[in-house]
Amino acid sequence: MRSALYMGALVASRHNPVIRGFYVRLRAAGKPRKVPPTACMRKLLVILNAMARDNRPWRVAST
Repeated sequence: MRSALYMGALVASRHNPVIRGFYVRLRAAGKPRKVPPTACMRKLLVILNAMARDNRPWRVAST
């Protein structure tokens, strides 16, 4: 499960604007190299759980 989440978070941190912004913010804050991908894994998991709970598709939050 962890490797699947890691690969998903890795791809999302490069191509998904929500996860990418989160990743860049953590790196800019000086977090160690392994922390941002792990935090992105957790953020992606929270988003996916909320989508499953509410039975809704992915949608980008408007800013």
